[in-house]
Amino acid sequence: MKLYNTLTRKIEEFKPLSPPLVTLYTCGPTVYDYTHIGHARKYTDDDILKRSLAYLGFKVKHVMNITDVGHLTSDADAGEDKLEKGAKKAGKSVWEVANFFTEFFLKMINCFNIIMPDYLVKATDHIPDMLQLIIKLEQSGYTYETDEAVYFDTSKFSNYGRLSGQKLEEKLKGARKEVYIDPKKKNTTDFALWFKRVGRFKNHSMHWNSPWGDGFPGWHIECSAMSIKYLGQTIDIHTGGTDHIPIHHENEIAQSEAATGKIFVRFWVHHEFLTVEGQKMSKSLDNFYTLDDLQKKGIESLALRYLFLQTHYRKLLNFTWKSAQAAQDAYNKLKEYVLSLRSQGQRTFLSSDKLAQLDKFRDRFRQAVSNDLQIPQAVAIMWEMLKSNIPSQDKLDLLYEFDQVFGLKLNEVQEEKIPEEILDLAQKREEARKRGDFSTSDKLRSQIAEKGYIVEDLEKGFKIKPSPASLR
Repeated sequence: MKLYNTLTRKIEEFKPLSPPLVTLYTCGPTVYDYTHIGHARKYTDDDILKRSLAYLGFKVKHVMNITDVGHLTSDADAGEDKLEKGAKKAGKSVWEVANFFTEFFLKMINCFNIIMPDYLVKATDHIPDMLQLIIKLEQSGYTYETDEAVYFDTSKFSNYGRLSGQKLEEKLKGARKEVYIDPKKKNTTDFALWFKRVGRFKNHSMHWNSPWGDGFPGWHIECSAMSIKYLGQTIDIHTGGTDHIPIHHENEIAQSEAATGKIFVRFWVHHEFLTVEGQKMSKSLDNFYTLDDLQKKGIESLALRYLFLQTHYRKLLNFTWKSAQAAQDAYNKLKEYVLSLRSQGQRTFLSSDKLAQLDKFRDRFRQAVSNDLQIPQAVAIMWEMLKSNIPSQDKLDLLYEFDQVFGLKLNEVQEEKIPEEILDLAQKREEARKRGDFSTSDKLRSQIAEKGYIVEDLEKGFKIKPSPASLR
């Protein structure tokens, strides 16, 4: 398999440290607000990576964090704690807010058919692991303490800036002055490992005892502590959004490698954003959509997953309701293919020509998946296969195989059972249409539509199917 590695800025042949095992760490949510569909794209892309590795014969050990403390409104230690901010907004405790939005997140990833990680780990459950790591960094001479916090001294880590491609001097020049919250902070790029419960954080709701006093961990330390605990000192793949490259992941590398003396991550995989009218979909811009918004527009979550499959993970995807509806239509068509193929005859003897076609489709699909996850190409291969002349049962088997990567639940597609009430209304409408009573026919069509169904007139008879708005 080949993957683009942010660290080297090129596509490389991926080989895990201990094949066939792949250790995978994916940055999870900060649970202070609703998870939106921009997040869903990132977690779907993580899922596609994981499914692709499994499809190609690897065994994936997957860890994802839940950030429920320590993430400030600026990634660079400025502003207030996001959980505290979310609690004020909701009028609840930080613990209640964290639990509520964690559950909302889990509901979302289930709706998108995202496979749960082997370890879903909360920051607040791993404070002792973070403290141990900070103590190790302190003993190695990489930290300093002020009245407000314990900081990692980036000037002592020679490779700082390697991931983003910026040297430390460039980062210092480009740093914003408002990052200087603590007057005793030595460098703008230095980052907090532990915040003390003093000054602006004197009333912080979440706090623990530490060698440096009562306080709470910085955001960056949690991922290093938890990935090392569950996956070891060097992991194969670490994913995140492109916004994590210059600060969060740069800091993870620095603190992890300073503590262990080993390479922290071998392959860094970063996903591009889902945008709305050319802007990043984000909570801060208040331009995000949730699962509820999808449902109100009649868009299934798996139809949106299909939309995500059509754009490479390293390219921006601009969300529109028009593109979402087109994805819903395509997903409906795909489900109709499944039902149609199932209803057709048993498998017949495959000629050498048809067998060669099957093998060719499978090989091309595998090549697309293996080439830095060229999933849009894999989707095109799927449609080409469905329109080919290979036997129906073989098409269906191959479609199910491809769906091991796509994750669209095609093997679970069921014929929609139409209620007797709808069938009765549709039959009355057909009779009215035949006798030329189009006024009654139209009224009955409207009644059927109000109940969530569409009547399609055929050359002989009619067909009933659920309207997109009724699909969930």
